[in-house]
Parts: sequence; structure tokens; C-alpha cells
Amino acid sequence: MSIRLLIVDDHQLVRSGLRRLLEAEDDIEVEEDEAGTAHDAIRLARLHKPDVVLLDVVMPGGSGLDAIPEILEAAPKVKVLALSMQDDPSYVRQAFAAGASGYVLKEAADDELLAAIREVAGGGNYVDHQLGSRLAAHDVKAAAAKDSDPLSDREREVLRLLALGFTNQEIAKQLFISVRTAETHRARIMQKLGLTTRAELVRVAIERGLLAEDDAGQ
Repeated sequence: MSIRLLIVDDHQLVRSGLRRLLEAEDDIEVEEDEAGTAHDAIRLARLHKPDVVLLDVVMPGGSGLDAIPEILEAAPKVKVLALSMQDDPSYVRQAFAAGASGYVLKEAADDELLAAIREVAGGGNYVDHQLGSRLAAHDVKAAAAKDSDPLSDREREVLRLLALGFTNQEIAKQLFISVRTAETHRARIMQKLGLTTRAELVRVAIERGLLAEDDAGQ
């Protein structure tokens, strides 16, 4: 049986190149309609109910990642294969968390893209070879860092707020805890990390990326 596929990319040149590649395959049938936006991807998925949506991750006017749940709602049996220039493992996690079945880089070889399409169409999952090892290494490193961290999640949050200059009273109010509990958290943090001054506390928070998380949230 042929794999019915919908191409979604905001660049006409990319769509044309993908169409030429895919239409040369006997087992892949490319929909005549193409989508250049997340909105059109959802609309055409609902209209055509393809087997696979080949979806660009970054598009103007709406993220492909954000569109995945709506595509799956519009066509529950469809498999979404993300095709992206973004090689950050966080994008892979976001794509799979949203419901994608695969993630391939645009720089991948033609054979790899075709293999990915066939894999997800058959009900499997696929991650670009370059990203697979990087993703595994990143997960191992993150797990090791978490295992070696003596602080609890609450203590990390208190550390972040302390480094940002919040007082015990302000921390208590923000975290809905008593002032005494905030003071206890601070004392335990200083003890566990062997700190004696606020300057050391700020340095540790920066090294752990806690202040960077706050910047990203703003």
C-alpha cells in the first residue's frame, strides 16, 4: 500500500525539492495540496487524512511543534514526522512530547528521510542518527548531574531566589511557606554546599544555570 504524505514547509523551494524526491518512490503518494503554515497544515490534515505529515518545525505565524496536537486531533490516525534545521535535543523532546513519531534534520541524506517516513508510517518512531547519540549523551549527563545534586527541588528554587536578591520574607511569600521554613532552607543550602557568603551563593546559582532559567522565563 502507498504511504499518503502531506508536505508542510514555509519555503516553496524546499517543498518542491521534497516533492521531486518523494514522488520518485513507488510506495509514497504525495498529496497535491501543500501547506506553508501551521494553520494550513491542520486544515489539510483534516481534509486529506494523510498517513504521514512531513512537518517543518519553525514557520512564521505559528510553530510546527505547537500545531502537532491539533493535526493529530484533525486526523487521529496520522503520523507526524518533524523535519527541521534545529539540532538541539530539546526540540526533539518537545516534538515527541507534542505527539510526533519522528524527527529528522533537513541536512539528512535522502535515504535517511525515506527510511524515517517508512518507519513512522509503519507505526514506529524515528530519530535522526546525528541527534540520537547526542540526545542519549545529554540525557545521561543530565541524569548524572541530578543524581549528584544534594539539593532538593525546593532548595534549588530557594537558592535561585536568594541569588536574585530576595529576602527570607519575600521568599516565604512567593513560595507560600513560613519565614522560618525559608530560613531553614537557606541554612541547609549553605551547609550542603559548604557556602559562607552570599557571593558564593550567587556564584553557585550561576554555575548551575539557575539564573539563566529565570532569564528564559522573562
